[in-house]
Amino acid sequence: MTAAELRTPRTGRGAARARKAVLHLVLLAGGIAMVFPFLWMLITSFKSLPQLLNDPLSFWPQPFTLQNYVDAWNDVPFGTAYWNTIYIAVLVVAGTLVTAAMAGYAFARIPFRGSRVLFVVFLATQMIPMQVTLIPFYFLMAKLGWVDSHLALIVPAALANPFAVFLMRQFVLSLPKELEEAAIVDGAGRWRIFWSIILPNLRPGLGALAIIVALSTWNNFLLPLVILNTQDLFTVPLLLQSFRGQFGSVNYGLIMAASAIATIPMLIAFVIGQRRILNSMAASGLGGR
Repeated sequence: MTAAELRTPRTGRGAARARKAVLHLVLLAGGIAMVFPFLWMLITSFKSLPQLLNDPLSFWPQPFTLQNYVDAWNDVPFGTAYWNTIYIAVLVVAGTLVTAAMAGYAFARIPFRGSRVLFVVFLATQMIPMQVTLIPFYFLMAKLGWVDSHLALIVPAALANPFAVFLMRQFVLSLPKELEEAAIVDGAGRWRIFWSIILPNLRPGLGALAIIVALSTWNNFLLPLVILNTQDLFTVPLLLQSFRGQFGSVNYGLIMAASAIATIPMLIAFVIGQRRILNSMAASGLGGR
């Protein structure tokens, strides 16, 4: 073997390491660019108003103060908004898990005429921007008497979520049919199969879906802005928006503190559940067809 042949593998390994190092540097730079605004929000929330006025670009708080959090919590009813958002998110998540699991099982395992066409049409509604249907939705809620009511935020979201149905259908398709065939041989009906076999095996997907729906419901701003008028019914994002207009001059310390109060709970939930979300998304594609 010649010296040139011996050097070729080392050269190839060196090029691969260089490409991997460049990729890691690019990903690191992207991660820093994404994290920096959140970090700046947290740091600014601990700055005093004189520092923000005299030296707005200074990085570290001098002095370090928690007064912005105290003032932000006391100036607007964050406690009420937190309760409203939490119980709306819990009801939407519970309703979505039930309806999506049942619909996903029906589309995946129960053959009926037009099932594929119906599923495609149902899934196509996910491609329509919410802004397009906002005015008809408002008129429908007005007809039902649900304007300025949490029912308009809970019932439609819990009953019809195309993405959730699609995700559950993919999970059901990834389950082996032999489980159902064995249950049918034992005399089990559709309901018994669903509750005793399908639903327990959907727990990983249901957990990921719960986190996704909870994050979406918590961050929902446009729909509460259109539907809700009474401050006691406001959700956290809507209250945060109204908080900005309560001061003659913009106090960025208070705004950043209020933003942190609104953001940190969902950030913690995402950090805790991100592995489950990624694993569930990967598993949902195994049985797709």
